[in-house]
Amino acid sequence: MTDIPVLDHWIDGASVAGESARTAPVFDPAKGVVQKNVRLGTAADVATAVAAALTAFPAWSDTSIGKRQQVIFAFRELLGQRKSELAEILTAEHGKVLSDAAGEIARGLEVVEFATGIPQLLKGEYSENVSTGVDVYSVRQPLGVVGVISPFNFPAMVPMWFFPIAIAAGNTVVLKPSEKDPSAANWMAALMKEAGLPDGVFNVVHGDKEAVDALLVHPDIASISFVGSTPIAHYIYETASANGKRVQALGGAKNHMLVLPDADLDLTADAAVNAGFGSAGERCMAISVVLAVDSVADELVAKVKERMATLRTGDGRRSCDMGPLITRAHRDKVATYIDVAAADGATVVVDGRVVEVDGDASGFWLGPTLIDNVPTDSKVYTEEIFGPVLSIVRVAGYDEGLAIINDSPYGNGTAIFTNDGGAARRFQREVQVGMIGINVPIPVPVAYHSFGGWKASLFGDAKAYGRQGVQFFTREKAVTSRWLDPSHGGINLGFPRSH
Repeated sequence: MTDIPVLDHWIDGASVAGESARTAPVFDPAKGVVQKNVRLGTAADVATAVAAALTAFPAWSDTSIGKRQQVIFAFRELLGQRKSELAEILTAEHGKVLSDAAGEIARGLEVVEFATGIPQLLKGEYSENVSTGVDVYSVRQPLGVVGVISPFNFPAMVPMWFFPIAIAAGNTVVLKPSEKDPSAANWMAALMKEAGLPDGVFNVVHGDKEAVDALLVHPDIASISFVGSTPIAHYIYETASANGKRVQALGGAKNHMLVLPDADLDLTADAAVNAGFGSAGERCMAISVVLAVDSVADELVAKVKERMATLRTGDGRRSCDMGPLITRAHRDKVATYIDVAAADGATVVVDGRVVEVDGDASGFWLGPTLIDNVPTDSKVYTEEIFGPVLSIVRVAGYDEGLAIINDSPYGNGTAIFTNDGGAARRFQREVQVGMIGINVPIPVPVAYHSFGGWKASLFGDAKAYGRQGVQFFTREKAVTSRWLDPSHGGINLGFPRSH
């Protein structure tokens, strides 16, 4: 039997086995088989990576902005040329179809491109003569060594939300990716080295809670950036901030789509299917609840069901529409919500447990699932399922739909589908959610705006990427200066005067 390969850490510009003998399996979700193991780092491994980053920081932060910018430009070019390699890694380890993987990389590239404009974003401000002969100006400087903890659902895009901006701003990075699909992190770290990044500036430590906790308490880590579930985001925020770190912790979601009677139902049905089942629903910006006004609910459900019948579930390398879930355990957990829905009086319109797949029978399959008449006190509604389950909650009108959204503890993303401009404008003002789509089902902001929700979907004061991302990875110094001119005496190298 062929030995299963082991993925090492990436520290100080090279693969490093580290101190721990513990490993975790990395599955091919479409086949249900272990394709490699990944090392699970210890606190000592984290300390080694942090030491490398700390050693690299003085020279990197002192490197000119132009030279740092050139490295990001080179990384952008290399990634653009070799993105198909990365897409294959994502599909093999996460299970998402190749088109989803390509889309993930494209959105990550947007942030890389944004980071190439870092010189403009690092400029300070200047006020002349605030008092007689006194000027005040500000500069932005990097924090030092920063930690990034990323989730399994976007193993390339989410790290790219953070490390290009952090590195362009002069910081050094220690990334802890998900142990479920870890290879993309090493691939990007090696590509950054190929782009000219000095050793030690970008490090990857694999692991589980032990590695995470080591990052949260390490005295030389200046900040923590995290994306994941709300309970873990809350834990990350409390632990890291208690240890004196700057924190941006993006949590979970339960995203709603409010459908008003005047909406284009064909457009809406297309959007609901794309937003509900893309990447097998394993994304924090998935639409998991459609709030359908009663007068159009039956027609909308019929249109969604009709479109779902055309979806092909299977191996992401076979031109399917939707792939497997990340692990067998997660697949089984998501499937339990279908029984919960039936027990709570909802109507299971399409049961994803009964699905023909274009893939190996051992894969972690669950087909697209549609549940109608979901009560708002059911776990199917209240909990983040993180799978291909789309719930329909029927409402009397705009006011009831808005109230349901605003009563949710989450506030990540939401959408309204309508042809009424006044209703849309009112919705964007009244809804208590951080990212809003108007006839757009997944309102993920472009890179020069910032990503982040409200309420239990975000802990900390800074959103990801955009201007807030630059501000997060830098800190401001204000300088007040006064220089004596020749009239005050002292050395004067001007022309001598005869009077």
